[in-house]
Amino acid sequence: MKIIFTFQPKEEFVSDLTNSFPGVEFLFYKKINQTESELPDAEVIVTMGEDLTSDHIERSKKCKWIMVTSAGLEKMPFEAIKRRGILVTNAMGIHKIPMAEFTIGLMLQHAKQLQSVWEQEKDAVWSRRLPTTELHEASLLILGAGAIGGEIARLAKAFQMNVSGVNSTGSPGKHFDSMFTLETFMDQLPEADYIVSVLPSTNRTKRILDVDHFEQMKDSAVFINIGRGDLVEESVLLEVMEKKLIQHMYLDVFDQEPLSEHHPFWKTEGITVTPHLSSITKKYMPRALEIFKKNLSTYSNKKDNFINVIDAERGY
Repeated sequence: MKIIFTFQPKEEFVSDLTNSFPGVEFLFYKKINQTESELPDAEVIVTMGEDLTSDHIERSKKCKWIMVTSAGLEKMPFEAIKRRGILVTNAMGIHKIPMAEFTIGLMLQHAKQLQSVWEQEKDAVWSRRLPTTELHEASLLILGAGAIGGEIARLAKAFQMNVSGVNSTGSPGKHFDSMFTLETFMDQLPEADYIVSVLPSTNRTKRILDVDHFEQMKDSAVFINIGRGDLVEESVLLEVMEKKLIQHMYLDVFDQEPLSEHHPFWKTEGITVTPHLSSITKKYMPRALEIFKKNLSTYSNKKDNFINVIDAERGY
């Protein structure tokens, strides 16, 4: 069996894989364009999910399984994959711990006004007149009540926050006090102190928020987007802050990344930019490859109990 990686893991991970599966031929490349001669013979392709094209799929004549070592799938060539009937699995679930911690960190930073504290410290200013508050009993609305949203909710409950969520059916979820759908969540916007989006990029979620939604929020509300950058038009976000419809935005994802150094987000009052790092942690690759190893054992033994199987029709 020949398995191609379109990225180069650290040597420790390479050694672990080759030692764990001695009968497998692993080929590791830094970029997809270096795999050209080997693609036609690859039975399995392991990718970060942003480099494969329909042309690569058509040339991978023997490919039966694609492992995506991330959760994001919006750049995958699913039409070509469907035509070939190729199995796709991903690393869904590995982001929930770092992204939930990141979200709680942002909310705590905001409540305790730590950005202002750090600015005061730089200027040697001693002032206790900062408008700090608490997360205790604050209202949190999580757009996307899946694995990541559920972990955010679990941690938020440690602060006794009132947590509501949004999923596709409106069915109850553990750690959530109430649940809404994409059609009904607007009713909860006036109640929320923090609105956090972890929604994926799908036809249903692209540009789903507009100015009307932000007008429904409290003027003291905080919006955090760690999901996908196409959730809201950038012009909408700028208009919202120009009109001061809410108090603050923390944006970790964007339409175009990296964000240009001349982009207005950097200088707009009330917007904090973070460079898409909510999921980044030293434990990312070990977790992703652990899922791959379990699925590779399943594949090698011709079983069907794969982890995180993706529906190519839906794209998730």
